[in-house]
Parts: sequence; structure tokens; C-alpha cells
Amino acid sequence: MTEYTATTTNSTNTVTATAKDENTVITILNGGTEVENGTPATWADGVNTLTVTAENGSIRKVYTVTVTKS
Repeated sequence: MTEYTATTTNSTNTVTATAKDENTVITILNGGTEVENGTPATWADGVNTLTVTAENGSIRKVYTVTVTKS
């Protein structure tokens, strides 16, 4: 798992994940709520956790982004 952090004062930000291989399927979750790739995610005050999963056949990578909204 790879982890990143970000901060924002906005109530929403567009979330986009781009894979190198066009056959990769990307899933983005904000907490337990799915966010369509390239659309805005809504942030609650405080810490929000995005989980981005990229799958291509048997290869699966998970990235965690902790977004803090102040």
C-alpha cells in the first residue's frame, strides 16, 4: 500500500486517477462511498480517507490518500 496526504479548505475537489495501461480498472472510495473517477469528492471537516485501487488482471495496487479539510 502506498500512502499520501493532502489538505484542503474546499468542500469538494475533483479526484482523478490515471493509469499507465488503458486496461487498468480504477476504483476510488471516499470512506465507504464510491467516487467516479474525474468527479468531485465531498469532504467532511477533519480527516477523510480516499482509497484508490488499480487492478489489471492479477496485479492489484492500493493507494491511500488522507485528505484533511480545515
